[in-house]
Amino acid sequence: MSYPPDPNNPYGQQPPPAGYGYPQQAPPPQAGYGYPQQAPPPQAGYGYPQQQQVPPQAGYGYPQMPGTIQANNGYINIANVGTVRIATMGQRFLARLLDGVVMSVVLGIAMAAGMAGMVGLANKADKCDPYSSDYQSCVNDAGTSVIATAFTMLAVIAVFLLIYEWLLVGLAGATIGKMALGLRVVRENDGQHPGLGAGFIRYILPVVGAFLCYIGTLLVYLSPFFDNSGKLQGWHDRAAGTVVIKK
Repeated sequence: MSYPPDPNNPYGQQPPPAGYGYPQQAPPPQAGYGYPQQAPPPQAGYGYPQQQQVPPQAGYGYPQMPGTIQANNGYINIANVGTVRIATMGQRFLARLLDGVVMSVVLGIAMAAGMAGMVGLANKADKCDPYSSDYQSCVNDAGTSVIATAFTMLAVIAVFLLIYEWLLVGLAGATIGKMALGLRVVRENDGQHPGLGAGFIRYILPVVGAFLCYIGTLLVYLSPFFDNSGKLQGWHDRAAGTVVIKK
């Protein structure tokens, strides 16, 4: 069967099949062929910024080298002891006040006894008969006894201070005041008691400072404020290799 010619196609040509120069509806773009896609989430470890891991903080259970200060946060790691707190200057000051009370009581008793003895001996000299042949001998004996009593009193005070400030710290690591506040003096390298040698060094430096009108002693006790290592070591602590900790 034939059809009348198409007025829009006077030559009777058949329209070419689809895909030969006529505009077609573009197919939808396929994912992954050059078209912009939604970026996949970055995978960890391929150059993308990751959540920064916070390094472990010292003093919370992580092992440290012995004697190292943990970021000046008031803690120190000591061999055989572990991580401990550095005693603050306030705690050390209170311990020194308690020690002062204890020493004042003991030294007050020793001085009162010594003074009473010297006064008694001085009164004995007043009772010497000036008309007696042995008057001068009596006065000399009384004066010698007064001097001996004074030296005995000073010796008792010195021995007490040695026992209190040297032997207690050297052998027990603390005076009575430090014990009351839970403070302890230990060797920095191994955490043990200072011992007699280090304890004597720690004791003698403030005593030597007393010869400078006690200005040297005051500077020794204030020297922990000048320590920028965070250990609050005074000059006597540095010389003895010790540190004061809070148990």
